[in-house]
Amino acid sequence: MALKLMYITNKPEVAIIAQNAGVDRIFVDMEYIGKDSRQSGLDSVKNHHTIQDVKSIKRVLTKSELLVRINPIHEATTDYCSSKEEIEETIKAGADIIMLPYFKTADEVRYFINCVDGRCRTLLLLETPQAAEILDEILSIKGIDEIHIGINDLSLGYHKKFMFELLRNGTVEKLCNKMRDAGIPYGFGGIAALGKGMLPAEIIIKEHYRLGSSMAILSRSFLNTDKITNIGYIEQYFNTEVNKIREFELSLSDCTDFEENHVLLKEKVSLIIGD
Repeated sequence: MALKLMYITNKPEVAIIAQNAGVDRIFVDMEYIGKDSRQSGLDSVKNHHTIQDVKSIKRVLTKSELLVRINPIHEATTDYCSSKEEIEETIKAGADIIMLPYFKTADEVRYFINCVDGRCRTLLLLETPQAAEILDEILSIKGIDEIHIGINDLSLGYHKKFMFELLRNGTVEKLCNKMRDAGIPYGFGGIAALGKGMLPAEIIIKEHYRLGSSMAILSRSFLNTDKITNIGYIEQYFNTEVNKIREFELSLSDCTDFEENHVLLKEKVSLIIGD
């Protein structure tokens, strides 16, 4: 089964292009609470999309699903509404799937599930060591539709130099195995275009298949539309590069070297981090 590809944007014109190229989910990212402090100094994506962005993207989607990442569970402040209110507004704006980031306790997950109350699908973003350590308890909670492992923040939580160390040391595999046994669809991390990325996308995609992953984010290194704004180029790039990914996935139908690829992945990660 092909990976569900997700792309983060709040630009309707880019969302249409990504949808037409075969991206399964357009990802509006409203998370900002606490993100700057925990990723301080990193060249990471820090969006602050809004409910209006959710509405704008919803209006242009005809095939792709609308995924919205909300903020971690929080109380209302003078500047922003509470989690319950944020979830209500996100559902009203048309989200097909809501993603809860940076949770640490099972109670946070239960609160999230109760607030959604079956009105759209739920996706947990597992990206803290605390959540990883109580995954068995989390998996017993009813109402979780999918889980994505956020290897960037999770690697920070484990004090790793490079996020793909978690693929090398077995952390991601252990989590995936638990989710597979629980019958909950899962994915992890992001991918660049084929032939690109510090760790080539082909190696990462094969690892997705080895681990039974069903989803991946097309990362900023796939295409950063904050820097590249030519719509004609963006359309051509999406059509070409998504098609290449799909063709590569088709070639994996009779692949027998997933274990060899895993060894190669570990070797390349070791070279990147210098140990």
